[in-house]
Amino acid sequence: MVDFAFTEEQELFRKAVREWREKELPLEKVREMDNKGEIPRELVKGLGDLGLLLMTIPEEHGGAGSDWVTACIAAEELGYADISIALPVLWLVGSSWGYVVDKYCSEQVREAVIRKAVKGDAFIGIASTEAGGGSDVAAFKSSARKEGDMWVLNGEKLYISGTEEAKKWGGGYFVIARTSPAPPEASHRGMTAFYLPIDAPGVEVYKRFEDMGRMAISTGGFAMDNVKLPDSHRIGEIDKGFYLTMEGFDNARILIAAVCVGAAQRALEIGMDYIKERKAFGKPIGKFEGIQFELADDWAQLEALRSLVYRTAWMNDKRYKEKKFSALEVSRMIAACKLIAPHFAFDVFKHVMLWHGAYGYTKECPLEMGLRGIMSYCVGAEGTSNIQRIVIARELLGKEYIPYK
Repeated sequence: MVDFAFTEEQELFRKAVREWREKELPLEKVREMDNKGEIPRELVKGLGDLGLLLMTIPEEHGGAGSDWVTACIAAEELGYADISIALPVLWLVGSSWGYVVDKYCSEQVREAVIRKAVKGDAFIGIASTEAGGGSDVAAFKSSARKEGDMWVLNGEKLYISGTEEAKKWGGGYFVIARTSPAPPEASHRGMTAFYLPIDAPGVEVYKRFEDMGRMAISTGGFAMDNVKLPDSHRIGEIDKGFYLTMEGFDNARILIAAVCVGAAQRALEIGMDYIKERKAFGKPIGKFEGIQFELADDWAQLEALRSLVYRTAWMNDKRYKEKKFSALEVSRMIAACKLIAPHFAFDVFKHVMLWHGAYGYTKECPLEMGLRGIMSYCVGAEGTSNIQRIVIARELLGKEYIPYK
């Protein structure tokens, strides 16, 4: 028999996170954050006190050493609480990209940022997207050249989460830059990853971009003009940065899917409460099949998605701990989660907003925050939907069917 039960420790963990978010993150607080355009520092410190920040890194490095199933529990609960997904974005870049940085970085970087970020005293994120796009990592133009004991970085990164937070709190980013020419048949080779402190000389942080959603966390960009970094800031092996980037994307994508599960669950609950009370033609609108059937379909699909997400997280744990699955096997399942979850959650918010009628279109109703926030995952955060389809088809048909080769 397959045991789908969470462990007792995981159930207690969910209870602790739920109690914290019910107390510290009611919808009124989420709306206030969305209006002000910032995440209160005490909330971030609270996540640190609870052991949620960079929770996937080992205990000996300051983290909780959590597995990916447990991290998805945290993601689901945070997505349920902050349906604007601003705080979940801040949290998940640490638990996914912070994990990759910690796994491959030097002890100097670990001391400089990882141990601080665990406590909420610094920000660590991912800066991969460039002006030419974000999904085609191998085509990025940023470069790094070795000069003595230093690396000199040049280039530009755009649509980056947390640029203002990094400036205010300290910290920086996982960045990737080309360090060697790549053969035409393997354009992903010759790229190296670095930890870039946001306050490094030569880094120019751009003015905050005005996104349509997840307003409480900043989005921006920065230019690198002959930024000099010691070799200790290199992450992993020279010319192997592409593979670390793909590992980071995978881990972020599974957490994104779990956030979407939590947000969709909250939207359905808001909707069910409303359709029981709102009356039309003398009866609650929840009695009408046009709404009932849509609710039933959404609930059934949500349960299927939740099972897919947690099974995939379990596979990710087996991959890391027991080598039971290959990285490509897990990538295919993660791509399925990322392909389905954001669009499904967006549709749930849309459905529930329609149940609310004109009220659902106002900012008196919290649902519009979720619609705006989830859209960022639909648009392409951590990879567009078509990239997920390419990953899935590649594993189903074989590498010879990759369209761009």
